Amino acid sequence: MFDHVTLMTLDSHDTTASAICWTLYNLARHEHYQEKCRQEVMDLIEGRDGQEIQEDLSNLPFTTMCIKESLRLHSPVQAVTRSYTQDMVLPGNRTVPAGTICLVSIYGTHHNPTVWTNPHEYDPQRFDPSNKKSQTSHAFIPFSSGPRNCIGQKFAMVELRVVVALTLLRFRLTPGVNPELGSSRVLFNFQSHHFRSCRGCAAEYQH
Repeated sequence: MFDHVTLMTLDSHDTTASAICWTLYNLARHEHYQEKCRQEVMDLIEGRDGQEIQEDLSNLPFTTMCIKESLRLHSPVQAVTRSYTQDMVLPGNRTVPAGTICLVSIYGTHHNPTVWTNPHEYDPQRFDPSNKKSQTSHAFIPFSSGPRNCIGQKFAMVELRVVVALTLLRFRLTPGVNPELGSSRVLFNFQSHHFRSCRGCAAEYQH
């Protein structure tokens, strides 16, 4: 139990941070999606107290769709490995012997045009519940899949929803300037203070 808790709370902080950065980056590049997420959050909190809001953060369907699409495009973990415990017969009369280590490319799966239409485009509508039936069960695997999937995936999704929702509530995100290509070195603006951004986003404080 201690090992599981340690794995979930400590070892996952970098992957969750990466997922947050990429989600904010994608929302900065797609203002119409950002505004839709912001309105969804504002509608959720209107006239409600903090405890009710915390319990209802899962009721952000479109924001969750945007998060999932960011996880598809920019999975924090690019691949996982599995070791065969028995011989595996493949089509074409080929057999993978037991003990073989197999690498599953999460990036390759998420960018495979036979699995996803226009895989390099950011389109949160892919994760609309009405489109779920058209997806194969292992098309979206940012947390791996099966009995050895990520133990902290539900915790990670809660973190992502909370951080993205509260960020959009307070900031307006806009694309930043690449400091290697442009003259501007300041990409974040928080009232009268300036912060350097990560991954080329700028944030404007919402008064």
